[in-house]
Amino acid sequence: MSVLNQSAIATGSGARKFSFGFDRFSGLYLWALFIAVFSIWTPSEFPTTATLHSVAAQQAVTGMIALAVLVPLAAGLYDLSVGATANVAGILSVVLMNNHHWAVGPAIVAGVAVGVAIGAVNALVVVKLGVNSFIATLGMGSILAAVEVIVSSNSQPIPPSSVVWSNVTQTTVFGFQIVVLYLVILAVVLWWLLAHTPVGRYLYAIGGNAEAARLSGVRINRYTTVALLISSTVAALAGVLFSSLNGPSLDFGSTLLLPAFAAAFLGSTQLLPGRFNVWGTLLAIYVLATGVQGLELVSGASWLNDMFNGCALIIAVSLSIQRTPSGLIGRIKAALGRGPANRQK
Repeated sequence: MSVLNQSAIATGSGARKFSFGFDRFSGLYLWALFIAVFSIWTPSEFPTTATLHSVAAQQAVTGMIALAVLVPLAAGLYDLSVGATANVAGILSVVLMNNHHWAVGPAIVAGVAVGVAIGAVNALVVVKLGVNSFIATLGMGSILAAVEVIVSSNSQPIPPSSVVWSNVTQTTVFGFQIVVLYLVILAVVLWWLLAHTPVGRYLYAIGGNAEAARLSGVRINRYTTVALLISSTVAALAGVLFSSLNGPSLDFGSTLLLPAFAAAFLGSTQLLPGRFNVWGTLLAIYVLATGVQGLELVSGASWLNDMFNGCALIIAVSLSIQRTPSGLIGRIKAALGRGPANRQK
């Protein structure tokens, strides 16, 4: 049996007996518990359409960043530069509109194009130079922090005055800001890519066992490049949308990195346990956000978000390792060991 067939069975592409067991849907049950508890605890604030719309919109960009890190994680890679990529793309788009009088459309395209370029450089370093993805993207994040200072002249840009710019994310659809719809569309596209195309099967095969995938004919370098390109492109798009939704910020990217990884790892314990998957990741994003929102309404403490997400990341990784010891530990060792280029010659 080929490694691709083994990967398909191991990751859930084969037939499974469906159940609503706690092992698959614990996040959904926890979400329902959060909603019930905080609705009773703060009935005048939590169970309102305003809270629903606010949480949905506020977490849309975080969800996009989580989907950005999900793709390389599926292939046993880490992209720690997504936060910095989002920052640079968002700031660049704003600077182009404010200082160089670019139209909204070209400025957005330029921001996303920068993300593509960053992904290409990450892939070059990982694939051609053999640097492991953890170190390569960590270094890229530091470089991009310096680039951001240069682009912004180390000053916070003012929000563009264009109504078109604000309408890119703040137009409402069925009461929700349209950025939520963007998240859903992106999730559907990435779900289809990972679950229903050869690209997705190859990425999961590489993440499961890179050497076995290579021996089965998978072009590891090619799909490593694809994963890093998708990650940076999605991160850049998220950064542009964040700047339209909330206004430009010089440091928002770093605040989204931890929640994104927490959601991706927690999501790997949901729906398809042991597999980084799109819908589990989105479920995790909104479970965590609901918990944080409820606790903040109850206590008013500003430190809860960082505390909650940090604990969630530790717990999620622990659960992932316990449920799929060989698969996930192997991917983590691969990511912290040698780059894919070193594993295939």
